[in-house]
Amino acid sequence: MKKETLYIVVPCYNETEVLPSTTERLVGLLGELVHGGQVADDSRILYVDDGSADGTWALIEQLAAQHTCVCGVKLAGNVGHQNALMAGLETAIEAADITVTIDADLQDDISVIPDMVARWREGADIVYGVRRERKTDTWFKRTTAQTFYRLMSRLGVKSVYNHADYRLMSRRAVAQLMRYRERNLFLRGIVPLVGFPSACVYYNRSARLAGESKYPLRKMLSFAVDGITSFSIKPVRMVFTLGVLFTLIALGILIYTLVAYFTGRAVSGWASLILSLWFIGGCVLIGLGIVGEYIGKIYIEVKDRPRYNIESKLLK
Repeated sequence: MKKETLYIVVPCYNETEVLPSTTERLVGLLGELVHGGQVADDSRILYVDDGSADGTWALIEQLAAQHTCVCGVKLAGNVGHQNALMAGLETAIEAADITVTIDADLQDDISVIPDMVARWREGADIVYGVRRERKTDTWFKRTTAQTFYRLMSRLGVKSVYNHADYRLMSRRAVAQLMRYRERNLFLRGIVPLVGFPSACVYYNRSARLAGESKYPLRKMLSFAVDGITSFSIKPVRMVFTLGVLFTLIALGILIYTLVAYFTGRAVSGWASLILSLWFIGGCVLIGLGIVGEYIGKIYIEVKDRPRYNIESKLLK
């Protein structure tokens, strides 16, 4: 059986606390895969330093000197998790037959990577790592995440429930993904659009061993907005529907006012009038904000700037 080259792409941002243990575990797993004949001996771990402010890149250089299977790419500045993933994929496609992406904290279970490789050999170009449950999350994070997935589904976005960015992709799937050139990346929605045969493997997520999450509430909300506005125009249609609804309500109020006037009844309603003005004004501002979000996306896309710049590479 032919042995294919596997690259494990790991985006890193201020990960000095977790990288030593992450490297130890990934090197061990890669060794098992190589000795078991599942992948070629030129398989690699590719760290992508996303403009870290600590000593992450220096540590990657040190780890690369210690382990022949460790490589690195340093980005010129922080461009975000999704762009760092794309930088790793575009670098890995030059040598890798299959690529696995995973976060540096290894909360995702690396023991299912052999299962991913097996499903790929069975014909799946994309193998999604899907969480069985979210017990390690706080109640707030678990509830908001599940609400987000359901909302995306209702808005017509193709995505895999409880799947983040832990996945295996074949070379041809990565090559197809490279054709999606938008700057507002939401890979969880883009990858299913590739359309090649896919499969899922299920695992339980562990608690983070060290360091802190790189997705605080502010970034999670920004990521959710990017995901929704990058893949669905339903929010704009909802604004239009609200506009029609408010117009009908206003027409009803006009009829009521005319009837009250001609029947001689006093029209008292200063409080209700003011409340209506505030309510409608708020809805108008929300609508403008939604439309503005889409216009902002267009503004970013038409400039067609590079998604990232590579400062240096450490490849073998």
